[in-house]
Amino acid sequence: MPLDDAAVFDLPEATRELRDVALAFARDRLAPQAQAWDEARHFPVDVMREAAGLGMAALYVREESGGAGLTRLDAAVVFEALATGCPTISAFLSIHNMVAWMIDRFGDDAQREAWLPKLVGMELIASYCLTEPGAGSDAAALSTRAARDNEGYVLDGVKQFISGAGVSDLYLTMARSGGPGAGGVSAFLVPKDTPGLSFGANEKKMGWNAQPTRQVIFDGARIPAAALLGEEGQGFRFAMAGLDGGRLNIGACSLGGAQRALDIALAYVRDRKAFGQEIGKFQATQFRLADMQTELEAARTLLWRACAKLDAKAPDATAFCAMAKRFCTDTGFRVADEALQLLGGYGYLADYGIEKIVRDLRVHRILEGTNEIMRLIIARGMLGR
Repeated sequence: MPLDDAAVFDLPEATRELRDVALAFARDRLAPQAQAWDEARHFPVDVMREAAGLGMAALYVREESGGAGLTRLDAAVVFEALATGCPTISAFLSIHNMVAWMIDRFGDDAQREAWLPKLVGMELIASYCLTEPGAGSDAAALSTRAARDNEGYVLDGVKQFISGAGVSDLYLTMARSGGPGAGGVSAFLVPKDTPGLSFGANEKKMGWNAQPTRQVIFDGARIPAAALLGEEGQGFRFAMAGLDGGRLNIGACSLGGAQRALDIALAYVRDRKAFGQEIGKFQATQFRLADMQTELEAARTLLWRACAKLDAKAPDATAFCAMAKRFCTDTGFRVADEALQLLGGYGYLADYGIEKIVRDLRVHRILEGTNEIMRLIIARGMLGR
């Protein structure tokens, strides 16, 4: 069933109303321009600020900090709805939300006051900097250094695959302030105008072309001691806490993109004729459609359960976030690819919109922790490690 119908478990009325607002925004402000943004590699900051005006840039930032104060389930419903218009923009809004939440959750009063008012409305845009050229899945092996001196910290190193890099105003950066391993990592708030901070070329990518992806380069970048988020040595824990929610959000984006692809395919098979009848009347087509919808509903149900676990701070929340991320992103990509197949050669054309969805959703199985790493997290929880 489409996103705007009742699901197996009814959402609260307030969440349904929020979903309807996000669906309308996706329909009116994202979908009509998504293909053009992709082709032009245009980052629509102005449109994202419109979404921020609806509260979508600080969904789970506390109300006392200026945010919407919503649940993780609310956020997942919003990101799925937005992704029906453009998965790329929905995913970037997820990243921005994650950084804003981390400042609200782990920052001090001065940091919240300095950054959150402008992040909430996206007057300022934020990026998350963890991955490095030599430290992807093995994130605790990161080598960007934060050397302490009497004036603060000096950062040296390179971050890789950073969404929004070169445009964003704030970079939440994990860097090594101590010894090896996760315990030596700290988190820092680095403004774009920091001397010694620069950016690589905008990467040429398979998908996600409506947001820039660049290296973030620190070459003697000096920041004050007040830029430290929390205490030294807490950065890796903060990063993983942020990623629990990020994994739910990217799973939601996958479902939204896949639902849109399925909706396009459903309309096509009702209209397209072959061998004397609409192709939707062939049992082979019907079986495929049934499997696609069943898989999306199963993924959505797991996602919502994982959201409830994270909201409740359940001890197995991290494992459930990993399960949901793995299952939703694999399922979303598979359903979108099946939708393309149902359109045949037309699915391969940009005019129908599905090929962009397939390209955009492919990276969801890699970022926020690869799906192979998700399996490790799940298995370690099972084995009590």
